[in-house]
This record gives sequence, C-alpha cells and structure tokens, in this order.
Amino acid sequence: MKNIILIMFVSLCASVFGQGFLHTDGQKIVDASGQNILLRGLGLGGWMVQEGYMLQTGAFAGPQHVIKEKIINLIGEENTNVFYNAYLANGITKRDIDSLASWGFNSVRLPMHYNLYTPPIENEIDGQNSWIEKGFAITDSLLQWCTDNKMYLILDLHATPGGQGNDANISDYDNTKPSLWESEANQKKMIAFWKKLANRYKDNQWIGGYDIINEPNWNFTGTNKNGCDETSNAPLRKLMVDVTNAIREVDKNHIIIIEGNCWGNNYEGIFPLWDDNIVLSFHKYWNYNTTKSIQKMLDYREQYNVPIWLGESGENSNVWFKDAIRLVENNNIGWAFWPMKKVENIAGITSVTKNPKYESVRQYWKNGGQKPTVEFAKKALMQLAENYKMENVTVKPDVIDAMFR
Repeated sequence: MKNIILIMFVSLCASVFGQGFLHTDGQKIVDASGQNILLRGLGLGGWMVQEGYMLQTGAFAGPQHVIKEKIINLIGEENTNVFYNAYLANGITKRDIDSLASWGFNSVRLPMHYNLYTPPIENEIDGQNSWIEKGFAITDSLLQWCTDNKMYLILDLHATPGGQGNDANISDYDNTKPSLWESEANQKKMIAFWKKLANRYKDNQWIGGYDIINEPNWNFTGTNKNGCDETSNAPLRKLMVDVTNAIREVDKNHIIIIEGNCWGNNYEGIFPLWDDNIVLSFHKYWNYNTTKSIQKMLDYREQYNVPIWLGESGENSNVWFKDAIRLVENNNIGWAFWPMKKVENIAGITSVTKNPKYESVRQYWKNGGQKPTVEFAKKALMQLAENYKMENVTVKPDVIDAMFR
C-alpha cells in the first residue's frame, strides 16, 4: 500500500509541476507526465565562443583564437586573461536568465567551447584527458539559474576539439592544426568530454538535452567544403554514434540532439537512428518562411518517427521572426533563437554598446596606423566587458514582442 501511495504521489507531482526528464515520445518531446513540450529558447552565442561578427571584427578577425591573438598583441597575455575573465563573468549572469524567463523563454541553449573544460590535445601528455574546472563551474551556475526559473538548459558543443567545420568563425577552427576530422586524438577527447558532462549532469532534470555537435560543415567525399553535397557523412555518423554510446554508459535519461552536415541540415547517410531518445536539430537562416522551407525535416520526422527542433535561427527582421516562429510552432516544432548579445545589435533581443575607445582599437586592427597604448587598449576592452552586463545593454522590446506576440 505504501508503495502504491508513493507511486501516486510521484505521478501527481509530475503532472502538477511538469518536472522530470524531457524525453521523446514518437514525434514529440514530452515531460515526465507525457505532456507535449514546445521549447521556446535562446542561444547564448558569443559568450563561451566568440564570433568576430558579434564584436564587429569579422572582416579581419573571425575565429576566437584570432581575436584573442590580436588582444594579446595589444595588452599582453596577463591583461588578456583579466579581460576574458571579466567578459565571461559579465556576459551571462543570473539577471540575464531571470530576464529571459520573464520575457517568456522556457529554455536556454549554451554554446560551449571545449577549451574552457579541457586543454587542447597539444597540451596533454600521452593522450590523457585532463580537466579544467572553470568551464564546469560556469555551467553549474548557469544550470542553477535555469533551475531557479524552471527553464531547461540544452548543452551545445559549439567549438569541438580541433574544430568541426571549415567555417572557422563558428567552431574556432585553426587550419594550422589537425581538425576534429583529421585527428583521432581530437575525436577521443570529444567523446571523453561528453561522457564527463553526462556523468556530471545525469541526475539533473533541468538539463533539456545534449546537442552533441554544432553545425558540422566539412567535406568528407564531396566537393563542397562545407559538406553540403555529401551523400554519406560516414565519419559524422560514426562520431555521433560513439558519443551517444559514451553518454549512455553513464546517462540513460537525457535526450541526444544531433545535427547534420552543411551547418546542421544535411542528413544524407545519417539514418537509421541508433538511439530511442534522439531529436533531430536543423538551423534556419535567411530563407522563406514557408512549409516548403522545412518540408525535408517534416518528412524526416514522419519517416523516422522522431521529434525535430529548430536549434538555431535569427539574424533577421521582426516580421521574419514572427513568421518563422508561427511556422514552426504551428508544426509543433520548438526553437532556440540566436544570439542574446551582440555589439550594436539591431536584430536581437539586446544590444551591447560599442564604447569609443573600443572603436579606436577596432579601427587600428582593421586599418593599422598608430598602435594604441597598453593602458588605452585595456581600458577599451574592460569597458566593453562591462557593457556586456545585463544592466548595461539595450533591451529590444520590439524583438521580444515579435517572438511572442
């Protein structure tokens, strides 16, 4: 009798509070009570992985390692570390997540850079994997803020060991070193990293899923360097299977989210699926908001009886946002828009002010001329980091309205 009462109590809690691990149920994502969950999320792009276009350096410094090199050349390595510590501390805080919850978002997608959690293979000894607590501590804090707001956190490996795509700005790929696809050591590190994450968060019900590789864009056998004409994608499929197996050794609960080649959209050769708790992600930028634009993903959902999720979209007009979200929600597809913060942003929910000193530094990087002093450049960069605080950004109510009207 006690066991029956306990089971009834747990079931009641699940139905009332909607908690429990998200999982797939045929073509739907559901919670523990079987209720359909429509994820309405935002990607924290530019925080753990800088992309040049968000800092207005894309024309001359796109990938993070190039941006960081330019900063080191101006202010030295020690000052650069001070800047990056402030940038990470200010970029996303509890106030940010509280704000997202109050605006109507129920989930957050965290684009992770592996090097905040584990060193590059060049710095390891005898192929071992060592770990950096900083990245895990930042993620723990973010997860707590999400939990406090009853929001799901989706972990997204945005910059893999070695880099997963020829579009270097996205994955911080350095073509002077072996890519993810050219190095077994990088692949082993990625697999070990996901197992480490899964073991850490296996019991947390506010982790919405593991987005195991963001926007791979690599030519394995095709001629398109971003993998858009691949017909097999065998190395990508094998790696995703290996990562899934490693996760399942320690975590049977959480959703595995996969992405195709060609920035997440080329699924040729990826099927059949290898796990019964998988979601297909696709990314949608700069195309028409018609059923035709998502028809292939709708077909995959029907054919393979699997949920689909719009893992990234944005960088457009308010009208486009409204139409895109209406399109996917009418088809029971959740979404995560992109990004939260960007310098002088006109197409996102917030904008970071570009201070005059930073603009002088940016012009020096772009055009050359007289080099700024260390003191001047440090003040410029530290003010930029300060401007990333939620209390200092400009919130765009019109963009938020377009998403939720």
